[in-house]
Amino acid sequence: MTRLQQLDKQIARLRRREDVLNEISRKYWNARRIIFVCGALLALVFCSFSGSRLAWLVAILIALLFLGVTIFHNRVRDSILRNSLLAEIKQFQIARIHLDWDRIPHGDPATPPSQGHPFETDLDITGERSLHRLIDGAVTKEGSERLKSWLLSVRPDTQLIKRRQAFVQELKDHYIFRDKLQLLSAFARISTGQSRQRSLWNSSKLVDWIERSHPKDSLLPTVVVLSVLAALNIACILLASFKIIPPIWPIVFLIYVGAMIIKQPRIATAWDELHELEKTLTHFKVVFAYLESRKCQNTPGLAEICAPFMDKGKRPSTEIRRLGRLAAALGLRTNPILSLLVHAFVPWDFYFTHRLELVKTEIAHQLPRWLDAWYELEALNSLANFAYLNPHYVFPVLTPEMDHIAARNLGHPLLKPEFKVCNDFDLDHAQRIVILTGSNMAGKSTFLRTIGVNLVLAYAGAPVNAGQFQTSLFRIFTCIKVSDSVQDGLSYFYAEVKRLQALLAAAEMDDSLPVLFLIDEIFRGTNSRERLIGSRSYIRKLAQGRSVGLVATHDLELIKLGDEIDGVVNRHFREEVRDGRMVFDYRLRSGPCPTTNALTIMRLEGLPVET
Repeated sequence: MTRLQQLDKQIARLRRREDVLNEISRKYWNARRIIFVCGALLALVFCSFSGSRLAWLVAILIALLFLGVTIFHNRVRDSILRNSLLAEIKQFQIARIHLDWDRIPHGDPATPPSQGHPFETDLDITGERSLHRLIDGAVTKEGSERLKSWLLSVRPDTQLIKRRQAFVQELKDHYIFRDKLQLLSAFARISTGQSRQRSLWNSSKLVDWIERSHPKDSLLPTVVVLSVLAALNIACILLASFKIIPPIWPIVFLIYVGAMIIKQPRIATAWDELHELEKTLTHFKVVFAYLESRKCQNTPGLAEICAPFMDKGKRPSTEIRRLGRLAAALGLRTNPILSLLVHAFVPWDFYFTHRLELVKTEIAHQLPRWLDAWYELEALNSLANFAYLNPHYVFPVLTPEMDHIAARNLGHPLLKPEFKVCNDFDLDHAQRIVILTGSNMAGKSTFLRTIGVNLVLAYAGAPVNAGQFQTSLFRIFTCIKVSDSVQDGLSYFYAEVKRLQALLAAAEMDDSLPVLFLIDEIFRGTNSRERLIGSRSYIRKLAQGRSVGLVATHDLELIKLGDEIDGVVNRHFREEVRDGRMVFDYRLRSGPCPTTNALTIMRLEGLPVET
């Protein structure tokens, strides 16, 4: 069974379950209406004929019955929402397989690409139809940003890549865990009052709030002083009652009350802070509780990530229970008379406010670890889901050999399968620089992006669109989508020169990792004579360093560099004219391109061409 068949089957099952749940919900709605109407009528009848006491008893029983039915009905409605969210997740997965960009979630509005990034824009890593959007399944803004940072990393690390690969391979087949974590995260986001439309949840605001609201000075000295005064006051009352000492307790009591009044502003906001903290943690509760309950004996990677949720005595559920007990204690202030009586003898609010500050300190220490684990899992789940949806993709093998790429059936993950053509490609010491020639629309630019995108996936720890893929580590640098800038006063040619200068500077850096460059139509912004001179000089300079890569060009004169410089080889794409139209097979071949098609395209489109 293919992935699409599996997903279709799961969605069909969820829709059947939705029909059952909606029918149950309808019955609960009817039951609530019947109970309400019957209860009101019975209460009126008993009130008219049997006295108010029996009427009140019937009303209470009816109210309890109505409350019980409402509780169960709300559980069914929650189940309907979760079922709907899970079906939505499955539909998004199908959209990712089909590259149906209209149905793939957008998340938050895309941020502008980083200025001067070596490959972000050229390889479509971010943006409307980008690699990040295709892979990203995070619900939190921080989880999405973490995944983006992995994809945009400019300096790959072998140990980090292998570690992520191990996690992704482990999570790949645990689709129930992955779907449930995404489901619960989305459910928690909706419970905060956000709309059903997918928008990223900025959960780090809680950490910022805790840090801002954390007091600079401890309340402990005040609690100690008030406790001593309270104990002294009680002792004076007892001793005075037995006439052991004179009745001086009113003086001590006034000092005690005065001290509490002076320090009252210190605890004035404790009740509101407690409720804000408890409410916010409750939103995370469903996700944290799920991660706490995971049995990770057979998933060591997952156990490592979830370790912050397993610390005995420092689990989220423990802290939430502590907050519940503090809420019950500080709730005494809602009863003014009882609160006044208790505070006459003990500094109740001061003590439990101090306890609240201790809990906030503990949470401020633990919460970043919990959230960091959650964000890490969201990013890894996105990569694992990408691997699950593309079972024919392979995990790359990192080789210690320098300047090496060996790819078989290499394809572009952002191309739909029905339009995708895969090629073999090798890069090593014998062929360090590839001059890629070919006609217009033959596939040169797409192939450059194919190599770059798959390297980005490999270095992020994800599988790649290939049948086999071996690579060493490179610093990727591209020059493909160069554009002019009216605001900065840059012409296209000058913008290209600045980009190529930055590439050359990166290649000449004293770095253990070589640069892999991908250049499309070098110096296209100037005339043919100067373009040829500049291109030859630039490629010769690159060949003198440790950089490797590909240069796509229409200048057939550049193919002569293959005979002049060691390590420079020629590859090409070609086309045919069949029945008056251009036909491309997008197959990479050895040697220089034997044909050109610019005049043919102009002629086919009806433009005048001199013979």
